[in-house]
Amino acid sequence: MKNNNAPFNLQDYMSNGVRHLMATAYRSALSNPREARFVLQMQNRFRRAEQLRRSNKNAGLDVPPFLICSIATQCNLHCKGCYARSNGIASDNTRSAAATLSPDQWRDIFRQAEALGVNFALLAGGEPLMRRDVLEAVADVKGIVYPIFTNGTLIGPSYVQFFRKHLNLIPVISIEGNGSETDDRRGAGVYRRTMLSMDLLREERLFFGASITVTTENYKLVTDPAFVRRLQQKGCRILFYVEYVPTDAGTEHLALTDQHVAEMEATVNGLRTTIDDMIILSFPGDEKGMEGCLAAGRGFFHIGPDGSAEPCPFSPFSDSNVVKMGLRDAMQSPLFRKIRNANALGWEHTGGCTLFEHREEVAAMLQKN
Repeated sequence: MKNNNAPFNLQDYMSNGVRHLMATAYRSALSNPREARFVLQMQNRFRRAEQLRRSNKNAGLDVPPFLICSIATQCNLHCKGCYARSNGIASDNTRSAAATLSPDQWRDIFRQAEALGVNFALLAGGEPLMRRDVLEAVADVKGIVYPIFTNGTLIGPSYVQFFRKHLNLIPVISIEGNGSETDDRRGAGVYRRTMLSMDLLREERLFFGASITVTTENYKLVTDPAFVRRLQQKGCRILFYVEYVPTDAGTEHLALTDQHVAEMEATVNGLRTTIDDMIILSFPGDEKGMEGCLAAGRGFFHIGPDGSAEPCPFSPFSDSNVVKMGLRDAMQSPLFRKIRNANALGWEHTGGCTLFEHREEVAAMLQKN
């Protein structure tokens, strides 16, 4: 029986969450022996990673199970409301784009992460498939699973074979709903191209997912059970719902209100009970069960294209660089500690990101370092 008076243990909660995620992935992969073997191998590796995190915790170092890493600074699309372009991560001009690390530097970062007990590294950009050199370099760090958040337009036979060879790289294709919703935000013809990419991955029986930016305009559609079932029939095994963050001025009306969030939370919980062979995650909705935002090293942090350690992709402030000081030391960023000690991760906010809405306060903390 659960002891409601027991203190909340974030490390236990996150570890249990990772175990549940892998168990669900195993059930989803049972029809594919090759993927089922891979998931069993990863379960063993994740158990060792959990032991490493506990050992580090006892030594005074909190190691998050997740990293978010922006490995690319260019993208072949110009999506409305793109945070990467708003924050200066992505640009069509190579001179104005953020500095980028080499494939060897990224490989070294993930080797350090594996040794510390990190389980997942979410790869973003820009468009990460434009950095195949980086993907080839990091794929050999087998103890980490890499969900790759991609617009899906660059997936062809060559990339399908690449993903078949490296099962720890999982494409997660971004859509906004059906054709009209996706093309309105991402460009004419993008939805059709993403569906073709899903077909290629399904035909090869590869594990892949979809990511949906949820707004006040599409939240009912994308959480409708019939819509989710269609994605499942396409072969999608994991679904990420990500609340829209209004990084573009004038788009605040697209951010979910508390009422929208409550309604969506109930709907997503219902989907999980009726669609048990699909992993469904919601951000930041799922963070409520963990007493607030998981950024700033509490559950994850963001590594920018130049190696800067930042609280999250929507809070591009940094006082540490993983290349210059190593991942272990960067995890102990004074800025991260200030954010956690100020309970900033639980500040009131509207929209999908606490730290983005309170970016002036975070900038002030950085100035005081």
